[in-house]
Amino acid sequence: MSIWGKIIGGAAGFALGGPLGAILGATAGHVVDKIKSAANGGPQLGGHDPRQVAFATGVIVLAAKMAKVDGHVSRDEINAFKRVFHIPPGEEKNVGRIFDMARASSDGFEIYARQIATMFRGEHALLEGILEALYQIAMADGELHPAEQAYLKKVAHIFGFADVDFDRVHHAYTASNGADPFEQLGVTRDASDDELKAAHRKLSRENHPDTLMAKGMPPEFIEQANDKMARINAAWDQIRKERGIR
Repeated sequence: MSIWGKIIGGAAGFALGGPLGAILGATAGHVVDKIKSAANGGPQLGGHDPRQVAFATGVIVLAAKMAKVDGHVSRDEINAFKRVFHIPPGEEKNVGRIFDMARASSDGFEIYARQIATMFRGEHALLEGILEALYQIAMADGELHPAEQAYLKKVAHIFGFADVDFDRVHHAYTASNGADPFEQLGVTRDASDDELKAAHRKLSRENHPDTLMAKGMPPEFIEQANDKMARINAAWDQIRKERGIR
């Protein structure tokens, strides 16, 4: 069963805890799930650990809060939402319940972003994956509303991103002539060939889909992870051609 069929339930909210758990609990209704113990002793939710639930729920909740900043949700954004999340037809209603509950809540987005930052502390690639999912939704209509950009930058800062980190993600989705390949590898143009190779190896290791899923990214986000790796490799290939690196 996909993660979307398992995160709606009182047990899911109980296992997750905090404001994200409260949202799940509020949307649970009559759905009941049982917490199972993983082989390593950690709580499981029908095969999904709390970090996967936090990742998936966090993107839904933060997307719902982002939808409020420009006053409306476009059809393009809804379609992007479904595409990013890979929501099976039978689970759209359940995911929609979480989205609607979060959008209607008077709580600010900050408490949810802080819980996510705490759960994934030190896992920069995972936090960046959440930010990128939000960018895909925000850019679905072909433009980024200034209020959406301000919102995304605040989320990034709560996640612990420096401005240079936020700019890298921002330009990856908004640069009209394509993102700068050096910026995408997190290096400057005066970096040595060895530094460039090291940067590419590090990013490839940290952002490999298998690595991300092992650390908490749900399999439903595998396409997004693959897109990120393709972007990293494309930047490296461009730099290699410019520098003549073998």
